[in-house]
Amino acid sequence: MKGLIFSVKRYSIHDGPGIRVTFFMKGCPLNCIWCHNPEGISSLPEKVLRNNRVGGKTFQVEEEVGKYYTVKEIIEILDKERVFINQSGGGVTFSGGEPMLQFDFLLEALEACKKAGYHTAVDTAGYSQAENYKAIMPFTDLFLFDLKHLDDKKHLGLTGVSNMLILDNCRFLAREARSIMLRIPVIPGKNNDMVHMKAMRDFITKIENGNIFRISLLPYHKIGSMTYKRFGREWKMEGVEPPSGDAMRLLKEMFSETGLKVKIGG
Repeated sequence: MKGLIFSVKRYSIHDGPGIRVTFFMKGCPLNCIWCHNPEGISSLPEKVLRNNRVGGKTFQVEEEVGKYYTVKEIIEILDKERVFINQSGGGVTFSGGEPMLQFDFLLEALEACKKAGYHTAVDTAGYSQAENYKAIMPFTDLFLFDLKHLDDKKHLGLTGVSNMLILDNCRFLAREARSIMLRIPVIPGKNNDMVHMKAMRDFITKIENGNIFRISLLPYHKIGSMTYKRFGREWKMEGVEPPSGDAMRLLKEMFSETGLKVKIGG
């Protein structure tokens, strides 16, 4: 069995504890207007043009985004980094896109990683059937779970999907998973008003069952804007500026009222 991956990030320190290898899997059922990884949206390999500059000349090279990996190849990549992973208390993270969209491969890969002795994490937007999360739970040490908006109508407008399944899965994982990190993107003008953020805080307080170990507040940034042009996608966040440091600190103080550890950034 093979999985389609668009990026392999070694020495990652923002996708779980310690030094990790993060595999970014292609395909996502959501289409968030602020998505930082637009190359992960399509579930198929894509050909794009990349500008190369040599000396004073610029020329374009066709690049294929998305490569198929076997589970054996995943383990081989991890084994090359085992010393750094073990010394730092790190592991492997499957991100995206949405890794649950390639569920069969993900399940096989997680099981193999656990058998090989690696700490495992899955970064998910929560839009998959509950039985899929239940199936991977024995092989997943940490879930990184994205919470984008509590209002279903607004969530649909911002991401293209309802949040009903997502919130149900969040409740389920908060109750049943070994460990869960909630990640909240802070998008000015979209989900960052204090009324909504306080409702988000109250939702987390209500579902907390001892398994949520951290809330990560992820400030919006513009890093992905140039990637949209390469993939022929429309950048819908023109004119939106990142939240200020003061605004992020205020949110951190407010979410700290849950009694959980709160961090700004991954």
